[in-house]
Order: sequence, then structure tokens, then C-alpha cells
Amino acid sequence: MLGEFMFAGFGGQGILLIGKILAHAAMLEGAHVAWIPSYGPEMRGGTAYCTVVISNKPIGSPIIRKPQYLVAMNRPAFEKFAPLVKPNGIILINTSLIPISSGRSNVEEIKVPVIDIAKELGNVKVANVVALGALVKRSQIVSFKILKECIKMEFALKSALIPINLKALDAGNQVGQ
Repeated sequence: MLGEFMFAGFGGQGILLIGKILAHAAMLEGAHVAWIPSYGPEMRGGTAYCTVVISNKPIGSPIIRKPQYLVAMNRPAFEKFAPLVKPNGIILINTSLIPISSGRSNVEEIKVPVIDIAKELGNVKVANVVALGALVKRSQIVSFKILKECIKMEFALKSALIPINLKALDAGNQVGQ
């Protein structure tokens, strides 16, 4: 097993998209991948989350009960899913919306103001890609070169969005120690 990831936040924050991009990058690198999106009928503004399992072997079950990595984009998602992260796991906390920590001593917390960084780049909608960049920097689960190619493929039909998303990815890379 290479990694079990959970991305969670409000619908409309691009949660499912960054999970899909990560899964695509891992697939291009030859890994076995499972991506499971989950959102309610409220979609925009409600809770959305997805899980991504990346493995060097066939995946027996794509269900994650205790993720190794969590990206929490809002406080309700953080409060719901942070207790589930495996010991020695990593939680990326969007400090633009989450002013608290998990209180757990057995996980590592990466605190990144992803919305503030996205605003500085000129588009708050790329906060999700900032978070993805920071997570990939820390986890080293896929190469940035492949991840950038996946961003280009994902936004191929909206090519005007490619430069800002690549900038967001690089910004996340810089803060994702």
C-alpha cells in the first residue's frame, strides 16, 4: 500500500476534483488506484468528500475507514474526519477556515492557509489545488511533473484556467513541508 487519502470540505470547494487529479496522476505512474467521491444532494455548500487509495498491488477494497492522509478544507469536515486518521498519519488543515488543531499527539498536522494563498494568486477557486500541491509535497506520493500534466489534461477544455492552477500547485509545493 502506498497511501490512503481523504479530501473533505464544502461542496463547491473542488474536493472531488483534487481527489480525481491525484488518482489520475498515480494511475499515470502505474499504480493501482481507487477514487470514491461522496456528496449529498446539497452539493454546493453541503459536505463533500472523496477517498483515494493508491497501491502498488491490486486493491482489495476501496473503502477507507481510517485514512493515512486527510485534507480538511473546512471545520465541519475537520471535526468529523480528523479523529479517524491513522496514528502517524498526516492532516493538512486549511487554516483560512479552521482555527483549531486536532489535539492529537499521534498525527502530524500541516497548517496551510490555502484560501489566503489562493487569494494572493488572484483566484480563490484554486485553494483546492494549493492544498493538493502541499499534500503531494509532503507525501511524495506522485511526481510533480506528472501532477502538472494531469492539471493540464483536466483543464484542457478550459485552457485559460491552466496557468492559475499550475501557479496554485507550485504555491502548495512551496508550503507543503
